Amino acid sequence: MNLSSHYKLLHFIPWTRAKIYKMLLLSVVPTALYYLAGWTWLFVPWVPVALIGTATAFISGFKNTQTYNRTWEARQVYGSIINSSRSFGIMVRDFVRAENKETEAGLHQEMVYRHFAWLTALRFQLRESKSWENVKSKSYNREYLQYYKVPEWESTLGEELKPFLSAEELNGILSVQNKATQIVSNQSLQLKELNKNGFIRDYDYVTLEGQLKDLYDQQGKCERIKNFPYPRQFASINLYFTNILCFLLPLGFLGELSKHVSAYGNWFVLLTIPLSVLVGWIFLVLEQIGESTENPFEGSANDIPVTQISRNIEIDLRQMLGQKEIPPAITPVNNILM
Repeated sequence: MNLSSHYKLLHFIPWTRAKIYKMLLLSVVPTALYYLAGWTWLFVPWVPVALIGTATAFISGFKNTQTYNRTWEARQVYGSIINSSRSFGIMVRDFVRAENKETEAGLHQEMVYRHFAWLTALRFQLRESKSWENVKSKSYNREYLQYYKVPEWESTLGEELKPFLSAEELNGILSVQNKATQIVSNQSLQLKELNKNGFIRDYDYVTLEGQLKDLYDQQGKCERIKNFPYPRQFASINLYFTNILCFLLPLGFLGELSKHVSAYGNWFVLLTIPLSVLVGWIFLVLEQIGESTENPFEGSANDIPVTQISRNIEIDLRQMLGQKEIPPAITPVNNILM
């Protein structure tokens, strides 16, 4: 997530420079043929260009709206995870009781640490790369990775889980496919044992199980966004329409500007190049921005900051336990927060 007021041109122009090169090529070639080779027939009427531009603007706007909705939904889901985590923390602290204070504190820490493990496993699963994601497959996104780091790509899940789980439980978790799901399952098994042994009253046990169900609900919503891409048919027509428009733009501008040659001279058609580059760049960038917003967990600079949110939850719950050694909050790097 970018925390600055806007992307600076120093970063934005290099990120989109391939689009500029593309439009330069598409505009220079027909303009040179028209101006230097005398191909004065090389133009198309402006009406079909305008119609295609209208359709492209509509589908680009639709895509950007829908991809933004995916990102906003992902942020809402993680907002619910924050609230559910805090509720789970105070319920564990207040519902799980033992006559021995050390035993009680140990149970609280064990369950809260297992919740930290769930947060960790979930964010690692969400940051796994999918075939339709763009952050690693597109050169301009890979190049932008120089400005930030994705923590889940810098370490392993096993190392991250070690502080939160016993060696036996850790080995069991690492052996299953959906690790976050299994961690919540283990949490439920412990609640069952604590209720059986009298550490949790029946009503409190049911309430805590309801919190686990809510965590599963939020996890499922994250997995739906992660595993169901923006429909490929809509992504494809947006790409095709934009490229057709960019191909026709210089030909349309040639047709329009050539009408004024008698008044301004032949050089006037050379304005085709900057005008085509500018208008084409706008449409291509709209398509690229929509593409970069499709997958809010893929590890891009526009991601939901799941690492930072998870750390803030950890800080809150550790303080609920009365711990003094608290890990530092995640801070942005180059105004990008992961």
